Amino acid sequence: MHSLAHRYSAKRMLKPINFFCAAPGAGRVAVVGDFNEWNPEAHPMLRQPDGSWAIQVQIHHGHHHYQFLVDGQPMLDPRAQGVARNARNERVSLIAVS
Repeated sequence: MHSLAHRYSAKRMLKPINFFCAAPGAGRVAVVGDFNEWNPEAHPMLRQPDGSWAIQVQIHHGHHHYQFLVDGQPMLDPRAQGVARNARNERVSLIAVS
């Protein structure tokens, strides 16, 4: 029998996280990260009236690495909580979801 504490643990809950990217000249922007297996098709962002890009993504509790793909080119998030290194020693943005 499963305990309620395990079934409703924070690690299993998803939290909506808003991402914003200022790239008014871009034709396509996506957010990629360990939460979507770095898949550029998983979370395409939507252009906003002011030319910025936005998306809300459901992410599990924990620390996550991510970056924006602006017309296919990786870009760090200036609003990120920090900068980390991925497995290839490339700089990526860091977010803590709690």
